[in-house]
Order: sequence, then structure tokens, then C-alpha cells
Amino acid sequence: MTQPTPSAETTRIVIAREPGGPDVLDVVTRPVTPPGPGQVLIRNTACGVNRPDQIERLGFYPAPAGAPEGLGLEVAGHVAALGAGVDGLAVGDPVCALVAGGGYSDYVIAPAGSVLPAPAGIDLADAAGLPETVLTVWTNVFEIGALSPDETLLVHGGTSGIGTTAIQMAKAHGARVIATAGTAEKVALCERLGADIAINYREADFEAVVKDAGGADVILDMVGGDYVQKNINCANAGARIVSIAFLKGSRVEVDLMRVMLKRIVLTGSTLRARPDAEKARLARAVRETVWPWVAAGRLAPVIDSRFALDDVRSAHARLDGGEHAGKILLAC
Repeated sequence: MTQPTPSAETTRIVIAREPGGPDVLDVVTRPVTPPGPGQVLIRNTACGVNRPDQIERLGFYPAPAGAPEGLGLEVAGHVAALGAGVDGLAVGDPVCALVAGGGYSDYVIAPAGSVLPAPAGIDLADAAGLPETVLTVWTNVFEIGALSPDETLLVHGGTSGIGTTAIQMAKAHGARVIATAGTAEKVALCERLGADIAINYREADFEAVVKDAGGADVILDMVGGDYVQKNINCANAGARIVSIAFLKGSRVEVDLMRVMLKRIVLTGSTLRARPDAEKARLARAVRETVWPWVAAGRLAPVIDSRFALDDVRSAHARLDGGEHAGKILLAC
């Protein structure tokens, strides 16, 4: 793949020229767009690689209207320019941000409300592994799931970017955590991150283990398929089961009688298409509650691997392989 060279007037971005595997990803150049009112132009240091990017590459997750062109949902870098009406930021400030697209780039436009000061205590490049995962966990586990410190969280995919973040955030909140993972090494990682119980789902029935451990009050599920009924079976009365992805499929047959008898809330959400004002509200909550956990050393992104932006195909091959633990980053 021949790589373009960025300049002060242009930015590299990554596009999928058609649905497919990592080989459909191309690095191309585009003019740098100045920020409009309420927007921030960020010169990226790094960006995070996430499952939604993979799904978009495959052709199943179109960008919302008005999103920047290209893949990528979270970045970290320095403020390059400010649009009219943006307060509280200055050119040169280190920041991280949630974006609706175009994050795999040298420069990206972000709504000001979705831009957070880079948290103290971690490297700026590593901060690129926080926005999408932290805001996803915050909205699904803490807001929708309403996890309280005296409850138990069950998180599937415990060593994914979401999983590693959810374990740490729930423990910082004071909750008990049960996590599932697919290898002994990944189980050990879940335990190092604070999971009270970590289950190798290839060797044990997580439903039985969770039941024996007293059940779960909040379940964060990214698997779907047969996990949906198993989640219902091991959930406590009044539990909240929140789906954020469906690696085993979204079409399932379940016994709703158990949902009714246990008074279970079965729900889910996405983040990308939410209005900017809603994302700004979530970002404020994260800055107030979660950033102090980062500063105190109670939460840090787990970095699996780093690739150059020009080597984005290798980064997606790593993602597709499913062997990673934590976040995959692209250096810009």
C-alpha cells in the first residue's frame, strides 16, 4: 500500500474502499477542515482501534449523518484550532476526545463537548484508549445499569478494551466484579485488574459459576446469542442486563417468564449516533467522576499493541484475530 505524506494543509485518514477484511483499508489524504462553531480541531498523537471500526469496515455500521469521513472513534492529541464559541480550551492543550468518525487521522474535528482534558497520570498516547471505552462503560454500567457499590457486575469479554475498563471502573466504584475470558492468560489479566472472580468460559459454565457466587445484579454483554438466556438465568432479582454488541448474533429465543418473575430489565444501547449534547453530558460526568480514578491510579487503559497509522491493516488483523487483550492503538 503506497502511503501519502501528510502536510500542514492535509491529513491522512483511513477509509474502507468497500466492505471486507483489513486489506480494504486505505490511507488517503484530505484537506484539513477548519473547525466550525462549537468544534475543536485536534492534531492527533494516537487513536484507538475498536470493534465498531471493524463492524464499519465490514459494511454493517454506517457513520451517522455529518460524521467526519473515515474510520475511528477516539483520539488523543493537542488542540490545533478552536471554532467560534468554544470556551475552556486553548491551542496546544493536551486532550482526548470521542468522535463520530475520522479518528484514524493526523487531524480530526471533534464537537467541543466531547473533548476532555487528557487525564493526569498516563501518557498522552495511552489516553487515546479511554474515550470510547470509558464513555461506553459509564453510560451502560453506571447510568443504564445503575450499578451500586454493594452489587455484583458480570462483564463478558473481560480482556477487551471495554472489559478491562469495566472491571477497573466497577472496582473503583466499590462493586464486586465477575469477568469471563477465553484463556488462562486472559483470566489472570482480569484478576490482576481487580476481578473478584474470573471464569475461563472454555473450561467452565459461566452460568453455573455465577449462580454459585450469588448471581449478578448488572450484566454487560457483548456476546449475545446463547449468552442472553444464560445471563437471564444467572441474574438476580431486579437485575439489569445491558447489551452493547452481539458477537454470537442478535436474534435469539429466550424465556421471558424468567425475565418477568425476576423483574429483570433487558436493555441495550449504542453511543455513536447520540446527539452531541448527550455526548457532552456524558463527557462531563466522566470528567467529574472517572478522571479522578485515573489520577489516583485506579484506572488506566490496558494497551495490547501499537501500530503506525500507515500500518492500519495490521492493526485490524490483530483485532480480527481476537487474541488481543486491552486496547490496540494507532500512532499518528
